[in-house]
Amino acid sequence: MEKQIVKGEELEKKADKKISSWGLFGSRYEDAAEFYQRAANSFKLAKSWDRAALVNIKLANCHLKLDSKQEAASAYVDAANCYKKTSNKQAIACLDQAVNLFLENGRLNMAARYSKNIGELYEQEQNFEMAIVYFERSADLFQSEEVTTSSNQCKQKVALFSAQMGKYPKAIEIYEEIARHSLNNNLLKYGVRGHLLNAGLCQLCKGDVVAIHNALERYQDLDPTFSRTREYKLLADLAAAVDEEDVATFTAVVKEFDSMTPLDTWKTTLLLRVKETLKAKELEEDDLT
Repeated sequence: MEKQIVKGEELEKKADKKISSWGLFGSRYEDAAEFYQRAANSFKLAKSWDRAALVNIKLANCHLKLDSKQEAASAYVDAANCYKKTSNKQAIACLDQAVNLFLENGRLNMAARYSKNIGELYEQEQNFEMAIVYFERSADLFQSEEVTTSSNQCKQKVALFSAQMGKYPKAIEIYEEIARHSLNNNLLKYGVRGHLLNAGLCQLCKGDVVAIHNALERYQDLDPTFSRTREYKLLADLAAAVDEEDVATFTAVVKEFDSMTPLDTWKTTLLLRVKETLKAKELEEDDLT
C-alpha cells in the first residue's frame, strides 16, 4: 500500500512538473496526462480513493487543455467512481462535469446514463427533490435516443419520489402515461396493470372519491382486461371503503390482497396515509355526535 502511494506521489509530481516546464503546449499536457493516469492507478491500488480522485480531476483538466472532451469526461467519471467510496457529494460534482461534457460532445446516451447515476446518488442521500431533477433529465435523454425501457425506469423513479413527497398529480400523470405507451409493446404490456395500480393508489391518496371512480372507468377504457385483475378489484374495493369512510373494510381489503400478493414498502406507505385520513374523518364524526 505504502509503496503504491509513494509511486503515485512521484508520478503526480512528474506530471505537475511537465505542465509547468517549457516545451510545446500540446506535448506538455499529453506527457502530463500519461503521468496523471499512472499516478491515479497507483493511488487506486493503494485504496487511497480521495487522492486517486483528485489526480483524475487533474487528468480531466489536461484533456480539456488538449480539447479532448470525451477523454476529460471519462476522467471525471473515474474520479466520481473513486469519490463514491468516500463522498457522494464530491462524486455528484464530478459526474455533473462529465454529463455536461458528454452533452457538448453529442454523447446523449452517456449523458443519460450518468444523469441516472447522479439521481441514484441523491436517492442514497434521501434528497428526493434533486433525485427527481436528475431522473427526469435522464428519462428525457434516454427518450431522445429511443431507449424506452431505460427512460421508463427513470420516469418510474420520478413518480415514486413525487408520490412520497405528496405530489400525487405528477405521479399519476407519469404512471398513466407509461401504462398507455406500454399497451402497444408486447414486452411491456404485462406491466400495465402494475402502473395502473400505482396510479390508482395515488388517486386514493388525493382523497377525491369522484376522481377515483372516474379514474377506474378511464383505466377500463384504456385496457379492457384490467377490470378482470386483482389490482382492479383492490382499487375498486378500496374506493368503495373510502366512499363509505369504512376503516374496517379498508383494512380487511388490504390484508386480503397482501396475503396473496405482498405489498412493497411504497404501496404500504401510501395505503397507510389513506387509512390515517379515514381514521381522522371517523374521529371527527365521533366528536360531532
